[in-house]
Amino acid sequence: MGSGRESHLSLPVIDFSDENLKAGTDTWLSACDVVRGALEDHGGFLALYDKVDPLLYDSIFSAMEQLFDLPLEAKMQHTTDKPIYSYAGQRPDIPLYESMAIDNPLNAEDCHTYTTTMWPQGNNHFSESVNSYAKKVAELDYVVKRMVFESYGLENEKYESLLESTEYVLRCYKYRTPKEGETNLGVRPHTDSGFLTILNQRLNGLEIQLKDGEWLKVEASPTMFAVLAGDAFMVWSNDRIRGCVHQVLMNSKVERYSLGLLSYAGKVMEPEEKLVDEEHPLHYKPFDHYGYLRFFLTEEAVKSSSRIKAYCGI
Repeated sequence: MGSGRESHLSLPVIDFSDENLKAGTDTWLSACDVVRGALEDHGGFLALYDKVDPLLYDSIFSAMEQLFDLPLEAKMQHTTDKPIYSYAGQRPDIPLYESMAIDNPLNAEDCHTYTTTMWPQGNNHFSESVNSYAKKVAELDYVVKRMVFESYGLENEKYESLLESTEYVLRCYKYRTPKEGETNLGVRPHTDSGFLTILNQRLNGLEIQLKDGEWLKVEASPTMFAVLAGDAFMVWSNDRIRGCVHQVLMNSKVERYSLGLLSYAGKVMEPEEKLVDEEHPLHYKPFDHYGYLRFFLTEEAVKSSSRIKAYCGI
């Protein structure tokens, strides 16, 4: 497996903390085109984003450690009826990996419900940290999607319609250190099943595959977020946008935590009609996101070269 080799390509880094980055300005229009180009070329880019202040950053990662320190039977509890795999882990093929999903983290009441499931005695620090963090990162999600719509010349009403039907999940990841003789593979190369993933890592380990096939190591930083297009973004864009292939390798001597805010389409979606033309003929049938998640781990999906195309490709 190639890892982190030098490439003549790189991912754009866009500063979303720039005070000049306001809708309608030249800075904004230029950034919109960079965002779109990076998603089309590589499926992702890096965002400098300072809305998660240091206290909240420390608080949310402290909360993640508390979550993964719970007994396994507590972590494996059923927390949502959606097919988003509340808990994932204990897999022989990727033994270092554990993941938990918090559904609808932008809603304080749902955060409280999840928290009392995990801690019946309550844990206000956890609930408040999750809700505050998710709201801040969701603001970046909104801006990125608006930029893509504007760069494609789509009406604001279509952007608003997408946001209204979007549902969010905060997925929390833990990677333990390898034991003697174990692989350092945290998670194998893959694309995410969601629409857009916004990842922040506390330690290095995330690598993104560029369009030339080389791997880019992403440096961990409280203000550096990896913005990755998922399978649903490919469907919406009619394959103009690539799904971002990424992996995690564990090269540290301490446990690694990361967080991803994932967005899902809450209603049946079709490729954007204005992105279908002679040069880009229709590639997908109507897309039911939760239907796709139910399909995702079936034998047919696992054996296919592209799960999304096996599910709704033409």
